[in-house]
Amino acid sequence: MPLINLRTNVSDVQGSDALLKKLSAALASATGKPESYVMTLLDFGVPMTFAGSNDPCAYVETKSIGALTPPKMSDRFCELIKASLGIPKDRIYIGFDDVSASHWGWNGRTFD
Repeated sequence: MPLINLRTNVSDVQGSDALLKKLSAALASATGKPESYVMTLLDFGVPMTFAGSNDPCAYVETKSIGALTPPKMSDRFCELIKASLGIPKDRIYIGFDDVSASHWGWNGRTFD
């Protein structure tokens, strides 16, 4: 049920599979939820700007049924993205969305 969706204007992402796996492990660890439920997405080469500039930037969407700790997760994800893509932490926005179990579907049902 935890989801992390990384969108970036960086067009040449080397090692995208490795980055997705790092994000998956980090989100599972940060939420305390099994990695078998974690989904990761990566959209690169997305037309986007930050502060009026199209220098490298990223938007990260994080969703989970509970277990979100935004202050702790923000630094962890920013560090991982900076190390993997070279995007400065001050050019990364992260949205956190605590979703109700009745609004998260999987396997033909919801989690409530």
